[in-house]
Amino acid sequence: MSSTLFIIAIDWVMRQTTSDSNRGIRWSIHSTLEDLDFADDIAMLSHTHQHIQEKTNRLQNYAGQTGLNINIKKTEIMTLNISRPSPVMSGEQELPNTNTFTYLGSVVSTDDGAEADIQLRLCKARTAFKNLQTVWRSGQYTIRTKLHLYRSCILPILLYGYECWRITERDQQKLSTFHTKSLRRILRIFWPQKISNEDLLNRCQQEHMAMIITKRLWKWIGHVLRKDQDNISRTALFWTPEGK
Repeated sequence: MSSTLFIIAIDWVMRQTTSDSNRGIRWSIHSTLEDLDFADDIAMLSHTHQHIQEKTNRLQNYAGQTGLNINIKKTEIMTLNISRPSPVMSGEQELPNTNTFTYLGSVVSTDDGAEADIQLRLCKARTAFKNLQTVWRSGQYTIRTKLHLYRSCILPILLYGYECWRITERDQQKLSTFHTKSLRRILRIFWPQKISNEDLLNRCQQEHMAMIITKRLWKWIGHVLRKDQDNISRTALFWTPEGK
């Protein structure tokens, strides 16, 4: 019940914050995108410093009316194409600027690349794989069962947020290396034993990482294209930002 009341309060605060004027980024010919919200993870978007400062002031005001406060330690400002950004204030405190931040588990960076996010996913996937070490070493489970666990427990952690990745050849190699190295450990193939990646994938009935990602991307794109014409995810697929 308390979580429901919290969501209602946050929804009211954000509606009041963005209702009086358009201060967001151009989203379509007749609309702007003001903010992205998931529970208390809020990302406010604006084209100008003045607009983001006004929205921050309104957010602080309306949040205070419900007994909520902006957590300064968890609030950061990211600017694009601005060498010396003006400070954004929350009351008497200046909000820190950052080049990267994590939103809903994915790392967003100013360079528009996915390297930082992919590195984070690799770290989390390695940890998850290590936590199942007793399963990989156990003789009680068949290889088929272990591979099923790998596909259902490890790959989703590794590929979380892949829909937004701009993958370079180097990123692709890192993901592929983790994939084949994990399969070798599941099959208990260690040096000096040798087996090619092709034979390894055939033996495990697995696909190349590039093919796994490609198939998942096409599946995701099909899911988006079946949505309504004005759905936010469909709009994002064809969206062209203003400016350079």
